[in-house]
Amino acid sequence: MEIRSREFKQRSVFAIHDANLQSALDRARDGFIGTRAARAAELPEFEQLREEAKGLKNHILEHLDHYLEKYEAAVTAAGGHVHWARDAAEARRIVLEICKRHDAKTVTKGKSMISEEIGLNEALIANGMEVVETDLGEYIIQLAEEPPSHIIAPAVHKTKKQITELFAAHHDRPPKTSVPDLVNEAREMLRGKFFAADVGITGGNFLIAETGSSVIVTNEGNGDLTQTLARVHIVTSSIEKVVPTLDDATLLLRLLARSATGQETETYTTFSTGPRREGDIDGPEEYHVVLVDNGRSKMLGGRFREMLRCIRCGACMNHCPVYGSVGGHAYGWVYPGPMGSVLTPLIKGLDNSYDLPNACTLNGRCASVCPVKIPLPDLLRELRHMQHQRELSPPTQRHALALWRFAATRPKLYHFGERIATRALALAGRTKGRIRRMPFAAGWTDTRDLPAPTGKTFIDQWKARRGQK
Repeated sequence: MEIRSREFKQRSVFAIHDANLQSALDRARDGFIGTRAARAAELPEFEQLREEAKGLKNHILEHLDHYLEKYEAAVTAAGGHVHWARDAAEARRIVLEICKRHDAKTVTKGKSMISEEIGLNEALIANGMEVVETDLGEYIIQLAEEPPSHIIAPAVHKTKKQITELFAAHHDRPPKTSVPDLVNEAREMLRGKFFAADVGITGGNFLIAETGSSVIVTNEGNGDLTQTLARVHIVTSSIEKVVPTLDDATLLLRLLARSATGQETETYTTFSTGPRREGDIDGPEEYHVVLVDNGRSKMLGGRFREMLRCIRCGACMNHCPVYGSVGGHAYGWVYPGPMGSVLTPLIKGLDNSYDLPNACTLNGRCASVCPVKIPLPDLLRELRHMQHQRELSPPTQRHALALWRFAATRPKLYHFGERIATRALALAGRTKGRIRRMPFAAGWTDTRDLPAPTGKTFIDQWKARRGQK
């Protein structure tokens, strides 16, 4: 997938004025936030589980090499094959070789963000294969020729009317207007693809070291059909998805669905271990796992290790006011929202994604709902600091920050300047109590008024109330 994060500001302006997108985002925001809060409230130990999950993921990252080697041994013992990919190009090459070796014509896919990250679909199609996304949301955006705009709800930006028009254009059937009819139509169109597939590719929500199993969660069962009906099953996963035991996977599963969609559990949770064995009624003849690094080893040894705790629930973007205003496409790459604003610069480079760490109000809601307690605002601040150190931010911004730092480290000078500025702003807005336009703050005052202060700083008012001088 081509990275377009440099265009964040332009794409955000377009998104804010897209009536269909705003309607879809409003509907999604109300649903995600309310249902998550309800399911979390029903589980008294929810906060304890978050703390346990944070500790578990920290332990895994501390011993990641051990658990990955243990996982590889277990997969091999079960008759599967593990492949190691240092980057996206190597991952694509490995999957392509497996598909070509089996003369694959049709490839079905379950939803997999790592396959988006490595640009797998484009590579398979370029080599003459038909790639069919089987997750309903992924199927919709594949028809629309768009990338996903959310990591758990890829078509969240689409309205029902848009999907009706899309299906009518591609399925050559009378338009359906109800959600059940649209779902049934997609199911009918996909049914034959499952049986025709030579290779089925899924992601892996978790990889279990003690058994060599991969775990996927879906609400439609499409993942099960993708991995059991094709002759070959390929799991694509990033290296940090490994967990030591089945019990550990259960802990994270209790948090995943509640944080993602506000469900107690996903409709289908499927454990897959190796190829079909003698006596099995279904399953693939070959089972492959492609473990993708793509910059994660570097993150593991650096200041952004905590980002590798992410279990891809999407709760951070569901609660982010910036994502809620502009949607996922504005971010310009695979991962949107707060987690994407950290991951994208780390994987694709700060130069390619300058605006993303700055597209944050630092309100902290993302960290407060993260099931594994990733301090996303702190990581975003760290990225901003790196931008400043590398002089990637605009010169005027750097000079303004230098001036502010000079004053902030001299309290008497700072408070003197604060009093002058407060009185000047109060004078500017004395007639209406607000300021229509303000130099150097056009980004704020172009679309709203700045409330004018009363004329006294907070400290002056506090001292006055306490009778201090």
